[in-house]
Amino acid sequence: MTIASGEVLIDIDDVGMSFTGSAGEPLTVLEHVNLRLHDGEIVALLGRSGSGKSTLLRAVAGLLAPTSGQVRYRGEPLTGSNPGAAMVFQSFALMPWLSVQDNVELGLAARGVNPRTRRELALAAIDRIGLDGFESAYPKELSGGMRQRVGFARALVLEPDLLLMDEPFSALDVLTAENLRGELVKLWATDDFPTKAVLIVTHNIEEAVQLADRVVILGANPGHIIAEVAIEHPRPRNRRAPGFTATVDQIYGLLTGRDTEIQSAAPDAGTPFATPLPQASVGGIAGLLELVYAADGRADLPDIADDLSFELDDLLPLVDAAALLGFLLVESGDVLLTNVGANITTANIHTSKHIFATQARRRAPLVRTVCSALIGSADGTVRADFFLDLLRRGFSAEDARRQLDIAIDWGRYGELFDYDTDSGRITADPAGLSDLPEHIRRH
Repeated sequence: MTIASGEVLIDIDDVGMSFTGSAGEPLTVLEHVNLRLHDGEIVALLGRSGSGKSTLLRAVAGLLAPTSGQVRYRGEPLTGSNPGAAMVFQSFALMPWLSVQDNVELGLAARGVNPRTRRELALAAIDRIGLDGFESAYPKELSGGMRQRVGFARALVLEPDLLLMDEPFSALDVLTAENLRGELVKLWATDDFPTKAVLIVTHNIEEAVQLADRVVILGANPGHIIAEVAIEHPRPRNRRAPGFTATVDQIYGLLTGRDTEIQSAAPDAGTPFATPLPQASVGGIAGLLELVYAADGRADLPDIADDLSFELDDLLPLVDAAALLGFLLVESGDVLLTNVGANITTANIHTSKHIFATQARRRAPLVRTVCSALIGSADGTVRADFFLDLLRRGFSAEDARRQLDIAIDWGRYGELFDYDTDSGRITADPAGLSDLPEHIRRH
């Protein structure tokens, strides 16, 4: 199929989504999202953690009701589950006590289809997806790829207008995922494929370019659409083709595009909520800087990912962290080492720790917040729970813990502060925080 201008199947109209945090405060996940999905197209929702991709997909499925705005299916507002949609999950979501055939029949049984017709339709779907001969097998007897095939068959047997997929290949090994993506493209090209449109959530740029007619890029905190890119390459798509690589670079630039120029004169004015810490260790950041330094200070991210046999999106948190700290600049899919980045890469361990501490305190808002609290405390210590309570006002409990763990990791390396697991207290390092009160530095 080609890019469609057919009937509008899904109309997402100014949708916002908020949830209540642990302290009773609203947590906004999506804000002012507008999107239409037409008959005859595959659309990929692309974004990193916190962009609300899966939340938006569940709103389209009718599993979550928007806090504001509206989702319409064929012009009618959704007031419950979407009657024209079926979903494929990342975790397979199979019933382990049911056979392959029984799992595929589940949706049909819920619709009240008689057993004979259910059996005929299920067997046809199983055959279509390449699992003929495994009808009586149980999920524990199947590989991950075969279990996901069952998930596809269970969705397709319903002949949905809209196939919704939530990172369906991310739990599979690289070769199995590539094989299933290729088979999905082949099924989509057949005249009797029962589905009119596909909406897939992914964080994998190359996967989005390989599958989609249109890539919708979401920004985070809260989730919102920052760009749409039409993919006009004919299928099947060759990852090595210059056009494919250029599109990946374009989307990478849109996904990461922001002003990352180092500001040495003034500290970053961001807050821990507006500028969360990327999930990256100090060692991982250093490893990336070394690779860019070895490439004469400028490197193409897709090339680095390919050389390391990683997906491009696996490197994004490291790139974000290095850019946040002022060690790298991002420019149209390339990363450039700043002077500070070159200095920390070539310095001895003591100097590199000092550079890291200076940049983290200046440019990482949560690290700066912890340092400020320690300086203002009576004894140079603060309970970690204090920061967790504050962070839960803008993050889930899990993300709040993750943010604090990253800040502690960075602060420890820079010798700004330490954390005692037994007491649950963060303690200032007098050597790192030179502006501590004199009575604390003496201790």
